Parts: sequence; C-alpha cells; structure tokens
Amino acid sequence: MATLDLDWEEVRDQLRAWREDNTRHSEEVVDMWDYCLKHYKHKLGDERWMVEEQVVIAGLDCYRLDVAEPSLVSLNEQFPGSLRVRKLKAMRLEALERFDEAMDVYDSIIRQDETNSTARKRKVAVLRGQGRIPDAIKELTEYLKIFMSDGEAWQELCDLYLKEGDYSKAAFCMEELILTNPHNHLFYTRYAEIKYTQGGLDNLELARSYFCQAAKLNPGNVRALYGLFLSCTQVSSSPKCSAQKKKETQQLAGWALKELSERYSKCRTNAMDGSKILETFGSLSLTDKA
Repeated sequence: MATLDLDWEEVRDQLRAWREDNTRHSEEVVDMWDYCLKHYKHKLGDERWMVEEQVVIAGLDCYRLDVAEPSLVSLNEQFPGSLRVRKLKAMRLEALERFDEAMDVYDSIIRQDETNSTARKRKVAVLRGQGRIPDAIKELTEYLKIFMSDGEAWQELCDLYLKEGDYSKAAFCMEELILTNPHNHLFYTRYAEIKYTQGGLDNLELARSYFCQAAKLNPGNVRALYGLFLSCTQVSSSPKCSAQKKKETQQLAGWALKELSERYSKCRTNAMDGSKILETFGSLSLTDKA
C-alpha cells in the first residue's frame, strides 16, 4: 500500500490540506491513519484532536467502526459534554441504523444550541435516508427560516421537491439560488429544465430564456444548448405561437444546433461521436411554415 511509503509528517500535512479544502477522502484518511499516523498521534500536539475528529467521520463513512470508535472514545475523554463530540456519537448511531436514538441526540443538541446548523442538517439527512421525504422537506424548510443564505440547503430542498414532483416549489428554490448567485450558469440551466418539465407555452418560453442566459454565461454549456434547442422546438410547434415569434424561435433553434455541431466537431474522437445525436436533433421539425 502506498500509504506505507509516506512519512507521518507527510500524512499529517495531507490530512491538514483536506481539512482546509473541506474534502472528505474517507478511504484514504482511514488507510493513512490505520497504517501510519495512529502510531505517531502523540507527536501531533493539539492538532491531534482535529485529526481524530476527521478520522471518526472517515471511519463512519466507510463503516470502519474499528477505526472510528477508538478515536471517538479519545475525543469523548478529552472533551466530555462537547456538542461536536455528541454530534459524532449521533453519526455513529446513524451508521448502526439506530435512527431514533440519533434523532434524539440531534434534538438535544438543538435544544442546547438553536443555531447549530450541523445538527439540523443531520436530521434532514436521517429523514431522507429513511425515505421520509415530506418530513425532510418540513425540517429543511424550518432550517432555511434561520439560515436563509445557505445555498447548499436550497439546492437540497429543490432536489427533495423534485422527488415529490412539486415543480413549482422546486423552481422557487432555484430562483432563490439565482438571486444569491446571478452568474452561476448551472443554476440557470437547472431552473430552465424545471420550467421545461412543467410544460405549457409560458413555462417553455421562460425555459428558453433561461437556457439562453446559461449559454451566454458559459458558451461551453452543452446541456444549456440542448435545452435551448428543445425548448425552441416546442415553442415554435405550439399553435398559440405567433408567426413572428415562430420565425425568431426557429432561428434561435438553428443557432443552437449550429453551436452544438461545432462543439462535437472539435471534440469528436473514436470514443465519442455525436454525429448521430445531431442528426436526430436536426431531423426535428424546424422549418414549419407559419
């Protein structure tokens, strides 16, 4: 194993870098701790406790309770009554599928600290893991009343609403995200996809506009170009579409198809040939006469 070739200081520095980047790398953390760093933990000084916390989370991610539990015991002895340690205990209960007990621990943390965002998020994760989507939506909605600027929470709520087929509320979540980050082309793309799925001429025209904006913000967004082409095709085929609007929409669809063709011609390899896809798109009716 490559971990065996690493010096303990290199391992320490790598774990520190992952913590600073807020990335998990759970399997690597477990291996580095198990094969190397746990034998030198006495040399880590105060950093040891951040490392042990990192190891507990990684061990639970990988269901390596043999790795997670000794570090959890050490943390509990060092910081008795700590809310962070109690959160780790609740995560251990989740790993053991003792969900009701885990929820009780999270509730006790929230009673002691109403602004503890991590405990509230874990409750949502438990409910979603149990398939209790309406309850997860309710819990996440309450969370967002307190932490309204949490973009990840809005994305999660959007995903939950989509699972329930509630497209109007999912669209509202994306509107909140666009307001907080108006230069993120991915938000425009997803919002447009939701409006496209809702259907109806008004929603399709809105989808077309947002696909356009996504493509403007990032010309390399192929998903937005596909969406633009499809939404234009649907709008132009609507009997409610005026002759002038139909002509403009067909021109826009032709432009989107041209952009897609250029991108496929640049990246075409033996492993990926988009010509058949483009032929299918091109065969769709774009030349209906008003």
